[in-house]
Amino acid sequence: MSIAILQDFLSIALELTLLFFGISFVIHLLEGYIPYDKMQSLLTKRHPLSGALIAVAFAFVTPFCSCSTIPVVVSLLNQKVRFGIVMIFLFASPVLDLTILTLMAVTLGVKVAISYTIITTILSILIGFTLEKLGFENQVKQVMVKGEVEIGKKRSMKEALQETFHLMKIVYPYLLLGAGIGAIIHGAVPTEWISTYMGGDKWWLVPLAAIIGIPLYIRLSTMIPISQMLIAKGMALEPVMALMISSAGASLPEITLLHSIFRKKLVFAFIGSVMTMATLSGFLFYII
Repeated sequence: MSIAILQDFLSIALELTLLFFGISFVIHLLEGYIPYDKMQSLLTKRHPLSGALIAVAFAFVTPFCSCSTIPVVVSLLNQKVRFGIVMIFLFASPVLDLTILTLMAVTLGVKVAISYTIITTILSILIGFTLEKLGFENQVKQVMVKGEVEIGKKRSMKEALQETFHLMKIVYPYLLLGAGIGAIIHGAVPTEWISTYMGGDKWWLVPLAAIIGIPLYIRLSTMIPISQMLIAKGMALEPVMALMISSAGASLPEITLLHSIFRKKLVFAFIGSVMTMATLSGFLFYII
């Protein structure tokens, strides 16, 4: 069994390495041609729905995890961007990433990737505007965070390659961790156990997965190979999606950082919103 697990690990790791490296390089090369300054200007002037869509587009082209999204959020708030628009970006950025969505399409299928994108986009917009409507804007502290993410800089092929290696250095341990867990699940966890206890149409698995995901902090790059194996073993897609969204959308380190710019009421609202997004997404996959 150990040899089979090792073979599975090497196969998964190699596939994800080639995909992640190639896609990341292309994105870094093209990122300098994206008009970030113009996008931020549009966020402050356009119709709310237009601003929301621009915020989602901004989330797509900023490949940040939940923690590294915070400096961008602070920058947008300091530029007096509408609160609801900023919250849309905060929710969408960690869960919408072109690299990860491409990996998702390859490993889980194009239909799953498209459905995931549509659902998380709509829910990010709805939750962002709902928090604004409920008056949570007054829960933002008047603080400045030093150090901003450098975005919009044009890159040569050498610079794009260097940034790709830098990103790989950060993300690669998570990719290997995901490949390892996926290989172990595939080789060691009995199919009957997963299909019996985690499969089927048990509705309570979805909210349970959404709750479990936040303290786990499994990045999307780690979760994709794990989810592939869980589904192959018989676990239902719906709780897998809930686990994926909650673990990527919020994390204990991010929640700690949010305490520096949000008051407790908004921090708890953020956690509840991520769990709500994850749970609703899981249930929507039942319909799809």
